[in-house]
Amino acid sequence: MKKVPFSAPASNRRQFLKTSSLLAGSAFVVPRISIGQSGQSANNKLNIAFIGVGPGQGRGNLTQMAKENIVAFCDVDPAQIAKTKEKFPNAYTFSDYRKMFDKMGNQIDAVGIATPDNTHFVAAMAAADLGKHLFVQKPLVHNIYELRTLCEKTRRNKLVTQMGNQGRAFDGMRHIKEWFDADVLGEVREVIAWTNRPNKGYGFRSGERKKLPDARPIPQGMDWDKWIGPAPMTGFSEDLHPGYWRGWWDYGCGGLGDIGCHTIDIPYYALQLGHPTKIEVELAGEPNLIYTPSGSVVTYHFPARNGLPPVKVKWVEGPKVPKMTKDFEAAQAVALAKSGNKEEAKTYADGIFMVGKKQTLFSPGMRPNSPRLYDEDVWQEFRRNRPSQTLPRIKGGHIQEWIRAVKGVGPRPGSHFDYAEGLTELILLGALAIRTGKNIEWDPKKMKITNESSLNKYIKPQARKGWREYYRG
Repeated sequence: MKKVPFSAPASNRRQFLKTSSLLAGSAFVVPRISIGQSGQSANNKLNIAFIGVGPGQGRGNLTQMAKENIVAFCDVDPAQIAKTKEKFPNAYTFSDYRKMFDKMGNQIDAVGIATPDNTHFVAAMAAADLGKHLFVQKPLVHNIYELRTLCEKTRRNKLVTQMGNQGRAFDGMRHIKEWFDADVLGEVREVIAWTNRPNKGYGFRSGERKKLPDARPIPQGMDWDKWIGPAPMTGFSEDLHPGYWRGWWDYGCGGLGDIGCHTIDIPYYALQLGHPTKIEVELAGEPNLIYTPSGSVVTYHFPARNGLPPVKVKWVEGPKVPKMTKDFEAAQAVALAKSGNKEEAKTYADGIFMVGKKQTLFSPGMRPNSPRLYDEDVWQEFRRNRPSQTLPRIKGGHIQEWIRAVKGVGPRPGSHFDYAEGLTELILLGALAIRTGKNIEWDPKKMKITNESSLNKYIKPQARKGWREYYRG
C-alpha cells in the first residue's frame, strides 16, 4: 500500500516564522508569536490564555497546557476562577475575555476556549481578530453561520487551529483508517452509531422539559449576561450552569453535539464523508424546540465521492441503544475471562459499527480507543496479521499536537478547522433535525435547507442586542 506522506516539521520557530504564509499579504492579521523573541516566552514556551475554566473540559484542557506559560484565564463564574487559580496562581484572571484581550492582547500567542456552545463563536472571533491561534472545544460553534464565518476568518488570518475532539488524535482512529484503506472491510455503505445520551451521562438530566428552567438568584459575582452571550436571555438556573446546559437548544447541541463529534468523526475521517445531502429524523415523542428529547434516530445520506459508494450513517440516541448479539457477548466473555477480567460482556453506552461488504468494524465507546473486527474468529486471526502502519501517530494527544504546530515543530493538527468545519456542519444539521422533527435536504454551496425553508432561520439565528458585532454578514 502506498504510504500517506508525512509533512516534515519546521526546524525551529524562527525558520517557521520566516517561511510561514503568515507573513504573506498586508491584508492578513499577523499573529504575534513570542517564541524565539526576547521577553516572557523566550524560553520556547507559548503564552496561552484560556476562556471557560469550569468543570468538564475547561479546567482539564487548561491543565493539559500547563507546561506552557498560562498567562491569563477567564470565566464568568468567580467560583471557577478561584478553583483554577489554585493551580495557576501567577495567571491574570478576568470575567470578560474582551477586557482580557484589551489588557493583555500583546502578551498572548494562543487561546483555548471551553465555554458552553452558545459563546464559542464570539470568543473565538475576538481572538482570531487579534491573530491568536485557536483551540476550541467541540462542537466548534452553535450554528452554521457561525461555523462558516469563523472558519473563513481563521483561514484568512492563517491561524493554527484545533477543535477539541480528542479521538481524532488516537491511534485507534489511525488503525481504522488503515484497515479501511487496506480493503479489510470492503465496500462500506452503512454505519450505525449510538449513545445513551441525553437519557444518561454527564451534562444531562433525565426527563422531559417543555419550558426553560425557573430563574433563581444569580450567585454573587457571577456575570450571567456574559454567560448567555448572543443567545436568548433567560434567568440563572443550576439546570443550566455549571454543567447542564447541553440539552437546552439555545445554549447547547444535545447528545449529538456532545458525543457525535467523537463517534461520527470515525466514519467522517475514514470514509471521507463530506457533506450530507439529506438528513432524516425519527423521534420517540413530539419535537421539542426548547430541550433535546430522549429517543431520536438521525439518518444521514452521503453521496458517492472520490470513487467511494454512497453511505447511510444512522445515529441513535438513548434511552435504547443497539444490543450486542448473543454470539458476540459470548465471545467477549471468553476473551475477558482469558485476560483475568471477570466482568461479564455488556451493552455499550456508546459505540459504532461500520458495516463492510467483507467485514464489519466495531468500535466500543464514544471514541476509537479499541476498535476491532466484529466477528471474533476473524478478529483473532486478523490480530496476528494486521496491515502495515501507513499513518503517523500523535504523541501526547490532541492538545500537544496543536501546541507543537503553533510552535512550528509539528505538522498541522488533525482536527484543524478546515477539517472540523465539515464534521461540525453535519452535527449541527442533525441536531436541527432532532430539534424540529423535520427531515432536511441540504445545499452546502448555498448554505440553505431546500425542502423546509422555515428552518433556514436556524442557520443564522438573530443574535441578542449587544452581541451582534460578528453577525452582520
